[in-house]
Amino acid sequence: MPTVLSSGNEAIARGACEAGVSFASGYPGTPSSEILETLANLTDTPVEWAPNEKTALEAAVGASLAGVRALATMKHVGLNVAADPLFTSAYTGVEGGLVIVTADDPGMASSQNEQDNRHYAFAAKIPMLEPSDSQEALEFTQRAFKISEQYDIPVLLRTTTRISHSKTVIESGEAIPPQPAHEPAQNAAKYVMIPAHARRRHRDLLDRLARLTELSNSDEFNCIEPGEASLGIITSGIAYQYAREAAPQASFLKIGMPFPFPAEVVRKFAANVERLIVFEELDRVLEREIRALGIACDAKPDSMLLGELSTQAATQVIDGIEPAQLPTSEVPPRPPVMCAGCPHRPVFHVLKKLKCYVTGDIGCYTLGALPPLEQLHTCLCMGAGIGQAHGISQVYNGERPIVAVIGDSTFIHSGITGLINMVYNQSAATVVILDNRTTAMTGGQFHPATGKNLRGQPAPELDLAALCRAVGVQRVQVVESYDVARLEEALRAEIEAEEISVVIARQPCVLLRGPVAEHIEFNAEACVACGLCLQIGCPALIAAPADEGEGDRRRPQVQPALCNGCGVCAQICPRDALKLV
Repeated sequence: MPTVLSSGNEAIARGACEAGVSFASGYPGTPSSEILETLANLTDTPVEWAPNEKTALEAAVGASLAGVRALATMKHVGLNVAADPLFTSAYTGVEGGLVIVTADDPGMASSQNEQDNRHYAFAAKIPMLEPSDSQEALEFTQRAFKISEQYDIPVLLRTTTRISHSKTVIESGEAIPPQPAHEPAQNAAKYVMIPAHARRRHRDLLDRLARLTELSNSDEFNCIEPGEASLGIITSGIAYQYAREAAPQASFLKIGMPFPFPAEVVRKFAANVERLIVFEELDRVLEREIRALGIACDAKPDSMLLGELSTQAATQVIDGIEPAQLPTSEVPPRPPVMCAGCPHRPVFHVLKKLKCYVTGDIGCYTLGALPPLEQLHTCLCMGAGIGQAHGISQVYNGERPIVAVIGDSTFIHSGITGLINMVYNQSAATVVILDNRTTAMTGGQFHPATGKNLRGQPAPELDLAALCRAVGVQRVQVVESYDVARLEEALRAEIEAEEISVVIARQPCVLLRGPVAEHIEFNAEACVACGLCLQIGCPALIAAPADEGEGDRRRPQVQPALCNGCGVCAQICPRDALKLV
């Protein structure tokens, strides 16, 4: 078998390919995005970006009904979106194996919350596997498909950011040719979940879980690694690697299948060690189940319920030391910032000028909340900005304009129904669709409005303006984000209208542009150090001291290596001190 260095995401893709997966769908979201991108390079079978996680899982369920193995991938908050089909698919079961990847993000490297999706396994009564390195990610993916078919149930595969993106050595095998699809299953009692059928399937699910509990109590996934009897550590996932490094001499119970919970294995392990520690990331999932068995154990303090764990954290738990407050770093903070030339920047500049209250969403444009723009006032979940704007506009009668901003991919993901709600209930707020022609924040993936599919092949292009008109929005304007004057004209007109309106601010993500010849030149003689150009926060403009006698005012200094020639600062400058050449 060839040995290669592989990330967890790449290993999952290889594992799916070697398991003979026939269909895969997902929505890009860090830290899961690379799974489908890798899989698309390994197989010719359908691999797709879906509009959102719910549609991805439903499509995977459909492929399973035709008897083939199917994969659905998403980040942790994406499973919230897919929860509706997830819970009922446990009742119906599967035809071909169905595996659902949930990539959790402890520490919120690129997320709006820290969510431990092991809770979903317990709540939905769906078995879960949790690898601790890339080799297990590959093997657990293969095994998950077999378990799904053997026990007639979907299987959750949980990773975390470190497992998804860290690279370890794997031994890869040969891909299995996908099985041909058969006639879709026709079994109403199993697949049509009216209450009478669902009651029987729920009872059947409990029977399947009883058999799965026997599997969980075997040593295939939940492995005892003998060591010194004085210390036993129960752990899982990346936390196992940290604890193993901190206490290599200890005895370990590595939990690779947290649900169904392996109570018998835990009892056996606990009976043979003097001191028992539970070390897990993120919530107290294993600890809760262990204590429910009446087994005493030590565990991490409450301070470690936040963020990622580490080898240092494992050492502190083992030594019984309450972590001290981390020393203040001497390294200057480097907050995230929109790229130089980002097309979102002029939109927020104009919204700030118009004194709008802006309900936001998930994407690069969330950075509009940070100085110096500070023009995004809410960020809840994907699509929520539109719903929040509607709710505010229905009860608020003040003078401040209410505007929702949402990206093109996010609008397709979960903004359309919110827009329909605004039309239906006669909202008067304005929606700005920030159309940068990509799913930018997760790495520039295609979506239904880009005209290309996951493989970069031509695909039907969703017309966002036509869609908005089709659901009943009468006032729709499409403007170029870099045309600041026209952008302001459009936004001013729509926020003054006493009805729902949509402005589509369209400009490709600056990272899609490639090298440009245009750049900004600064004429110091024309500059009056008003500072307007610096208020947009472009990294290509830094503040330089003004002339003597001008107080604390600052003049811009152009950074040629960063300038993308968007020309926004030149349009804002009232003295033509900045020119695009």
